[in-house]
Amino acid sequence: CHPQTETKASVGFKAGVKDYKLTYYTPDYETKDTDILAAFRVTPQPGVPPEEAGAAVAAESSTGTWTTVWTDGLTSLDRYKGRCYDIEPVAGEENQYIAYVAYPLDLFEEGSVTNMFTSIVGNVFGFKALRALRLEDLRIPTAYTKTFQGPPHGIQVERDKLNKYGRPLLGCTIKPKLGLSAKNYGRAVYECLRG
Repeated sequence: CHPQTETKASVGFKAGVKDYKLTYYTPDYETKDTDILAAFRVTPQPGVPPEEAGAAVAAESSTGTWTTVWTDGLTSLDRYKGRCYDIEPVAGEENQYIAYVAYPLDLFEEGSVTNMFTSIVGNVFGFKALRALRLEDLRIPTAYTKTFQGPPHGIQVERDKLNKYGRPLLGCTIKPKLGLSAKNYGRAVYECLRG
């Protein structure tokens, strides 16, 4: 017979080798006009304090990892890290919080929505310290939006190419994409065009 051992999970989940809160929870941080600001609805695992959960989101969606790595000393993490600067309980919801995270622009590639979203809502959603996570809101600063070139030409060129004027131009994906009969697909397209 083997003696039973108590696991860390029964006492509370430890996010990693180091506490994220020490580096990524910064309640004194004053957001800048150039920061990308995200509001996440966070449900921590039992035993994980809300500040640690918010800090874990900031860390895992920016420069952090679950353990100390030798490359941490090769750059200024302070310049690039996400910061959980506030966390508030969600009214009427047990063990749910809104974690407010600020990201510096230097963390992201200019003009790339893909890069921004991959960083902010990438692997952090599979993080074990969290029971649930949802991006509720995102503020993209003017300084970042100016890095997007936009379409290669304007709406007038598009209208001229299509020879369509005086009405909206629509683009949509019919759902479900598969499985509809031709008749039902046509009906869905008709309803979409009707508005």
